[in-house]
Amino acid sequence: MTTKTLNIEGMTCASCAQTVENATRNLKGMQEANVNLATEKLNISYDESLLSVEEIQSAVAQVGYKALTGREHKSFNIEGMTCASCAQTVEKATGTLNGVISSSVNLATEKMTVDYDPAILTVSDITQAVADSGYAAHEDIDSMNTVEDSKMKKGKYIHSMWKRFVASAIVTVPLLYISMGHMAGLPLPSVIDPTMNPAIFALLQLILTLPVMFFGRQFFTVGFKTLFKGHPNMDSLVALGTGAAFIYSVGATIAIWFGYGDFSEVLYYESAAVILTLITLGKYLEVRSKGKTSEAIEKLMGLAPKTALVVRDGKEIKLSIDEVAVGDTVIVKPGEKIPVDGKVLEGMTSVDEAMLTGESIPVEKNPGDNVIGASINKNGTIQYKATKVGKDTALSQIIKLVEEAQGSKAPIAKMADIISGYFVPIVIVIALISSLAWYFGGEDGLFSLTIAISVLVIACPCALGLATPTAIMVGTGKGAENGVLIKGGVALETTHKIQTIVFDKTGTITEGKPKVTDIITENGISDTELLQLTASAEKGSEHPLGEAIVKGAEEKDLKLSKSENFNAIPGQGIEVEIDGKKLLAGNKKLMDTRNISLKTLAEIADTLARNGKTPMYVAINDQIAGIIAVADTVKENSVAAIEKLHKMGIEVAMITGDNKGTAEAIARQVGIDRVLSEVLPEDKANEVKKLQSGGKKVAMVGDGINDAPALAQAEIGIAIGSGTDVAIESADIVLMRSDLMDVSTAVELSKATIRNIKENLFWAFAYNIIGIPFAMGIFYFFGGPLLNPIIAGAAMSLSSVSVLLNALRLKRFKPSVIK
Repeated sequence: MTTKTLNIEGMTCASCAQTVENATRNLKGMQEANVNLATEKLNISYDESLLSVEEIQSAVAQVGYKALTGREHKSFNIEGMTCASCAQTVEKATGTLNGVISSSVNLATEKMTVDYDPAILTVSDITQAVADSGYAAHEDIDSMNTVEDSKMKKGKYIHSMWKRFVASAIVTVPLLYISMGHMAGLPLPSVIDPTMNPAIFALLQLILTLPVMFFGRQFFTVGFKTLFKGHPNMDSLVALGTGAAFIYSVGATIAIWFGYGDFSEVLYYESAAVILTLITLGKYLEVRSKGKTSEAIEKLMGLAPKTALVVRDGKEIKLSIDEVAVGDTVIVKPGEKIPVDGKVLEGMTSVDEAMLTGESIPVEKNPGDNVIGASINKNGTIQYKATKVGKDTALSQIIKLVEEAQGSKAPIAKMADIISGYFVPIVIVIALISSLAWYFGGEDGLFSLTIAISVLVIACPCALGLATPTAIMVGTGKGAENGVLIKGGVALETTHKIQTIVFDKTGTITEGKPKVTDIITENGISDTELLQLTASAEKGSEHPLGEAIVKGAEEKDLKLSKSENFNAIPGQGIEVEIDGKKLLAGNKKLMDTRNISLKTLAEIADTLARNGKTPMYVAINDQIAGIIAVADTVKENSVAAIEKLHKMGIEVAMITGDNKGTAEAIARQVGIDRVLSEVLPEDKANEVKKLQSGGKKVAMVGDGINDAPALAQAEIGIAIGSGTDVAIESADIVLMRSDLMDVSTAVELSKATIRNIKENLFWAFAYNIIGIPFAMGIFYFFGGPLLNPIIAGAAMSLSSVSVLLNALRLKRFKPSVIK
């Protein structure tokens, strides 16, 4: 008997679970089938000799659900895509495979991410489906070398595109002069004058056009291949338009050689050549601009050193960074980059971690402290033990996060994706209909051909396909540069809609480390003596107040005395003897029990409590000696960060387990609008849910394990980078600098990116909405100009370049400054 667990997709209620159970329980060989709706899993026990997993999955599929044995997430590099229609074709080809859960293709990064069931499908099945649709897919392996190879490959491609353009231009310029020059009154030698030697005039143009057709052969090979497979793309439009112009011109040339000299006036060689040359230039500019959108990743890659000095078998040897293993002892000298993450064994130094945290002040490192790969060792030689290498280092994890974000899609892209999927076939139909309409309306075949070529060449699905991903690439890259890691397009888009931001108090608004804030003395005792005696009494205490007082004494280098006869009084404080003096430290109840007069200190203590501080009374030999107040201090930038959010029109709330008085005191200090106090850790997510039920779009900012459910519940979870791994994992945005000012930076960046996407989509749609009717001759019908196919080709090339250039404007993004 075999036992398995399958993941069930598509269930929404208990009835669904019952349906799946009934469909599988009745199968021959099935002994037990139980569905857990909460976990969306089907637990089965069955006889493998009578029943297979495929049969069980088929039975589940027949009742309208999906049963999956597992889930793999893989990324692929796609070769051969030229426009949004290509991306749609690859998405459809892989998305319809049995076993694929989701497939997403990003035209800007030329990557595809696929979630699939490895029990049903293999990587080769996916790459074969891509190949069948006319493109090539290669699994994206996570390594620095792969990135370097990809960069070199793109560099070669950009160089080859430039060479194609230059070679095409060299023959297109004289072709344009020969074909059009005489119309502008420019001189032509009599041997190629169309009125004297029309056959030579036509033949020379054919000879000059052939190299341009050869240099632009990729448009034809890819365009017709995808057309015949039923998935036409932008190359198909170019191939059809320029191919029609070329074939028509060849036919006219043959007619001229047979004595029909009038055909020399209706040759279209220059249109085919100029269109191909201009589109090649447009593609070159597009590829170059696309390269600039991913500069953030390249900068991050460039931070890591290539080699490391490692101690092995007692010898120091230099190794490639890929060869460093966990447990190796690594030596780093002053001025060198730290190769991988680790823990200091020997030596002291200061390390510049600005590349990761944005903090410009170097951090002191001593034995036992952690060091981060790619940070810079400033002034001392250290030996450290490698704890994380390769793809596990902090830098690699950041690079992976940024790459995944750049490869993701925002919901705003869905409309453009749907349209681009139908765009090319619709354009082909429009070109055919408009051409035939003019022909049957009384125009000649040449006029009709001009219309068809113009429509085919001006239509540009590229601009639609590039509008969203390029802006997301630049936006997430700028976020990384500013210490804000945004995990995907959905997070980037949603952040600009946030109306309320909830901050966890401890460790987020405050430092999370209580400190001695006030020392008030009575009866002639000094501040220093009171602190020294109280710290001596509290030494070894596990109470946060006691720990803070001991730490305060240590910071002032006070020598602590030995205590005797220690007695903890539950709910009140402690009693202890130090240097022959009896010391009491605790709350007001302890003082009242021992009949110790507080004089004016009771009022002072109340004032301290109202300001969010916790006062501790200290009495020596049954006489009040003073108060030591302890508080969790507010972070330096908390007030400015909240003020900036208010200026952006965002409501700010604070959530804490503290009592109402303390919470409101902190809220007054920093300018909080709404206080959610005395909230148990497990109830934080419910408080977020209450805010959402009031119609608010909520972001949650936190750093602890107990914040993880609330971070997941909020529309946007923002984790402080110095927080726990669980909080960071649950969040949509990670603030690497642990600076609350970066919360507003994330919102500003989201708004700037969405604004940029909307601009891109507007111009992409506007271009096609105006350009295609213009090419169809609608303006000409009402007395306006007729679009020349050459102008159409130039306009099409510039449309996608303009969208990319607009996206690159985001590179100038800088967080605003409060004045």
